[in-house]
Amino acid sequence: MDLESIYEIDRVAEFICARAFRRVALQFPDELLKDSTRIVAALHEKLRSFNQLHTGSNGDAKDVRLYVMADTMYGNCCVDEVGASHANADCVIHYGHSCFSPTSTLPAFLVLGKASLNVPVCAKKLCDYTVKAGKPILVLYGLEYAHAITEIKASVGTQSCSRLEVRYADIMSLVITPSETFNGKPQLSDGQCANGCSTEENNASYRIGGLMWSLPMGHRMEDYLLFYVGSDNSAFANMLMTYNTCEIVRYDATEDLLVNDFSQQKRILKRRYFLIEKAKDASIIGILVGTLGVAGYLHMIHQMKDLITRAGKKAYTFVMGRPNPAKLANFPECDVFIYVSCAQTALLDSKEFLAPVITPFEAMIAFGRGSEWTGAYVTEFRDLITSSPMEAKDQSEARFSFIKGGYVEDLEQQDVEDVEDGVSALVNITAKALLVRDKDSQTVKMGTAKSGAEYFATRSYHGLDIHPENDFSEPFLIGKSGRASGYKNETTQQSL
Repeated sequence: MDLESIYEIDRVAEFICARAFRRVALQFPDELLKDSTRIVAALHEKLRSFNQLHTGSNGDAKDVRLYVMADTMYGNCCVDEVGASHANADCVIHYGHSCFSPTSTLPAFLVLGKASLNVPVCAKKLCDYTVKAGKPILVLYGLEYAHAITEIKASVGTQSCSRLEVRYADIMSLVITPSETFNGKPQLSDGQCANGCSTEENNASYRIGGLMWSLPMGHRMEDYLLFYVGSDNSAFANMLMTYNTCEIVRYDATEDLLVNDFSQQKRILKRRYFLIEKAKDASIIGILVGTLGVAGYLHMIHQMKDLITRAGKKAYTFVMGRPNPAKLANFPECDVFIYVSCAQTALLDSKEFLAPVITPFEAMIAFGRGSEWTGAYVTEFRDLITSSPMEAKDQSEARFSFIKGGYVEDLEQQDVEDVEDGVSALVNITAKALLVRDKDSQTVKMGTAKSGAEYFATRSYHGLDIHPENDFSEPFLIGKSGRASGYKNETTQQSL
């Protein structure tokens, strides 16, 4: 497929012209950044043609400015509204895989791309497995294969498996508008499919990762075999966790084979349950902000703070971009972190972290009254937003801790409130941890920090700061000056 077909140059230009946008941000993931210059040139040419067609002018499209964005602060699947605001953009054109999270302030157009797929082979494997399973099929897929679903439907309809029930998920609208809120809960604006369809009336509707479908009343997801077309990525992991009780088979388009062994899914669920039990024993919880653009993230942060406070625990909020072990190791006083992000980046593997990282859903089970683990899993935090405060567990009652192996009381967690200086309290909690982590470096001693700035200055992680006191064996050398096309004092070579 050519560039204009893969990146839908016509539809993007029509979107920009129809809404009269003048400053447009183009967001690219790292793997598509190599095509950005060609896309910008093609868009400029198409916008010039549209302008000439509708206005009859010479086709000057210089009044539409395009800004290329890359290296997003958080996940590539989310619309980077913060980066777009730096360019004062009117909208965002998002390229590559998307989580379809609604935006807060800017409209966005999603360009999913088109991955190659052997349609006859995929349809044949789908039919063979359908006859073998003997139960209705629900076809889900990676967004990059959405363009081939119509061909798969036609190919399956001509084969012997057409007598069985085969349902296909539809892709939601590719145009995302900022969500309105009602009582703090975002009202989604993406209820229509990309092809204009909508969920059937009186049927149970479902949505996940940009896909939506409906099942007849009385039918459950467990009654269907899930046939997934796509790669083993974060979108597939999100689907595995959400529908962990369903029978699932995945068609790998790159290898032309079926995969139905997902034994690691059970191990992941066991580990998530273990993290919930560890969170119950935590006294200080850090809330990691994993998005600054997904609608409702501020309300979820406030809801988490309220839940933690009602449970008699201490909460701190951190905004640090993408979390990694080096960053979070600077806060050893936090027993657990809650990661508020989109559904496809929420399941952070924290095996290398000093403290576990859990999702808002897991935090509600750990700290909420009446919440017990049932195996059902929710990765989308927007589905957890409530307009009324959640009732926290009573910390005055003894409970059984699976981590400590006995009954415990959480009354000692209230002692933090009695300390006059909050900074001194943090110093007292972290002194031993810092001494163990770095015995050779200068560490914080109890009561020595007089302010928050002094306390945090002792942390080992300082980003990309260069310390001038370092003793370098070799002196700094001044490099060449001038432009890359011709440095100063450089001899000019003429090509023959």
